[in-house]
Amino acid sequence: MRPQAAPNRKALRSLSPPTEFLANEKKPTLCLPPEYLRLVGAEGKRQYKDLRMRRNSALDNGTAGVSEITPDGEPPTSAAEGVARRSAVAEEQEFLDLATARRDRLADHLQAELSSDALDALERARRRMLRQQYEELRRAREGLVFGRLDGLDGTVRHIGRVGLRNDGEDSEPLLVDWRAPAARPFYTATAVDPQGQARRRHIRTTGSAVVGVDDEPLDGTITAELVGEGALLAALDQRRTGRMSTAISTLQREQDDIIRAEATGPLIVQGGPGTGKTVVALHRVAYLLFAHPKMADQAVLVLGPSPRFLQYIAQVLPALGETAVVSATCDTLLAGIRVARDESRLLAEIKGRALWQPALENYVTSLLPRPRELKLRWEGEFYVITAASVAQALASAVQGRPYHRARTAFAEQLHHILAEAVVEQREALMNEMEEGFEDILARVDRGMHHDLPFGRRSTGSDIDGLLSEEEIEHLRYRIAENATIARFIEAWWPTLDAEPLLCDLLTDRTMLARFAPQLSTEEITAVSAEPALWASSDIPLLDALADLLGEVEAPQPQGEFVADHARRQRGWVYGHVVIDEAQELSAMQWQMVLRRCPSRSITAVGDIDQAEAAHRHTTWAQAVQAVFRDRWTAAELTICYRTPREVMDLTEPVLKRAGSHNTPPRAVRSSGIAPWVLTVTPAELAGAAAQAVRQLQQRWHGGTVGVIAPADRIAELLAVLSDVSVLTAPQSKGLEWDATLLIDPQGIAAEPRGWNGLYVALTRCTQELGQLVLT
Repeated sequence: MRPQAAPNRKALRSLSPPTEFLANEKKPTLCLPPEYLRLVGAEGKRQYKDLRMRRNSALDNGTAGVSEITPDGEPPTSAAEGVARRSAVAEEQEFLDLATARRDRLADHLQAELSSDALDALERARRRMLRQQYEELRRAREGLVFGRLDGLDGTVRHIGRVGLRNDGEDSEPLLVDWRAPAARPFYTATAVDPQGQARRRHIRTTGSAVVGVDDEPLDGTITAELVGEGALLAALDQRRTGRMSTAISTLQREQDDIIRAEATGPLIVQGGPGTGKTVVALHRVAYLLFAHPKMADQAVLVLGPSPRFLQYIAQVLPALGETAVVSATCDTLLAGIRVARDESRLLAEIKGRALWQPALENYVTSLLPRPRELKLRWEGEFYVITAASVAQALASAVQGRPYHRARTAFAEQLHHILAEAVVEQREALMNEMEEGFEDILARVDRGMHHDLPFGRRSTGSDIDGLLSEEEIEHLRYRIAENATIARFIEAWWPTLDAEPLLCDLLTDRTMLARFAPQLSTEEITAVSAEPALWASSDIPLLDALADLLGEVEAPQPQGEFVADHARRQRGWVYGHVVIDEAQELSAMQWQMVLRRCPSRSITAVGDIDQAEAAHRHTTWAQAVQAVFRDRWTAAELTICYRTPREVMDLTEPVLKRAGSHNTPPRAVRSSGIAPWVLTVTPAELAGAAAQAVRQLQQRWHGGTVGVIAPADRIAELLAVLSDVSVLTAPQSKGLEWDATLLIDPQGIAAEPRGWNGLYVALTRCTQELGQLVLT
């Protein structure tokens, strides 16, 4: 969508003369000020010059840009074409009305069933399933139908947000769910590979009205580079709202291939800015839950880089009808634990290293009790458990168990050993008593033999004093419930809390040197000198320690969605995990993921060139080698759908300075607006930024504007910009705006991993990029 008004050149020049300002030139020109070019050096200048030549050549040859759009949003048509289009719209309106009526009837039926009471567990489970179906139908009101496939054999299939059948148990599908195999050609068929289809139609709706259609012949008469090119470019040109929406009507083939890939192991997806990584990740969640219904019993975990990002994507999965999903960041995965302070990049890097996993394992092992002779009191008697018996029970209990489960197993064995000791001592006492009693009875028998006329034949008592199995089991129960025995075990093998334990370790130089010998003296000093309260890099350490301790999980209430259970339980095992911005995860954060998904059914998306975390890696192999070894699959997204060509042309020199060997993704669209630059003094910056933002807001009324700046400029800008997002480059990751104002690009490049951050900042806009460069 074109801006509503041209930039106010006079107002902008009053701040400081722009180096180049060509937003309305017929031939958009790449522009960077000399100060900016000096940052990238001679090689960057050469690459930049080549980019300008390639860009201008493309414009001269007519290979760049998009077709002209009429005021009503439709391409220019002849009278005959207009009649055909109106006929197609009317045809699809009739179908939409039919599908909507069917959806409403099904929703009403489910609502009626849900109004009755659930009497037992089976009925409650059925009710949960029905409620999920009802919610899916309710959310499908908007965009219920968005596509159609006309087969070469004459069959017609409509594609929609949910699947619907005609009335009758054995009726044909009325609407095919976008996740179903039958819908896949809608995303993957091309003129070269039509997959049995003659035509694909994209249906655009607003509410309950069909407002347009886009037909694509698949018989080779028109060869399009992209699947659904017209519908895709129209969607990309829409104003941004600050929230991500679903993209099921415009998914492209390379995206669909990843969405429908088998979930048999780790899938690592590399994608540059604007390639739809997040869209792919979220739609993959919806597809997997549709294709593998049992996965919903375990839920799917979606890990994002920040709470702001989770808020941005919050509506996507509910709009796709999915509720068995838990969204979190690594910082919020541990219930009840909150990050309360920042930390230096040095400490974040140190505590993110893989060495902490074995270090914590050895630390917990050192906390186990040592075998020794135990003396227990039971009902006034002392019983001695030998050191050998204790060692044997200890070894059996510890094997393969975390600390607290091993403690429970040892306690059970100790109860058995004590019960056996009590029984043995009782039997020994009864044997002694019986021997003496038998002598007395024998003498009595001999006297009675002489006195009684018929005599008596006896050799003593038949009493053996043995306890029955039932009596022994009851004894064990009494021992297990005995408070004195419980206090003895607690004193010898205490229950532990992960938080004070980790605090003890991280503040004790001697223990750090013992359990993490790979750390240098300087690194140990830095770690041990940290202030109280938890930082982000402490959360994975706490999680690892809690896992090694093995906290006991409390019983969960009945009648909740599975996601509610999973969200509260630290030890919950998920059916699948999706990670966005996965390039930022440290080795210890990857361990957090593996603990929650030991099956390794994981989809990780990210851009290795946008990595800004303290741990330095430039390839995915470096990032995941310690976690997955060689057992992972790579996929790549190569097409940029968000950022226009005019902006993407600026990124290659920046990417090279970031140390990347990758080629930027290929942009599919042009906004026709060249990036512009203003040079201002530090004293002019706040006023210039406020004025530039106002003009961007006027031009992109109804859309969004974002401001990205170095961390040390944020406070100054927030003082004059209260109605737009003002973020650092790392905070802007994964977000997008119609227009982006980049403040002090040199300052961003000077930050740690700053060239990566500048690459991120340059690629956040969908239409227009402005830059304020400091003199």
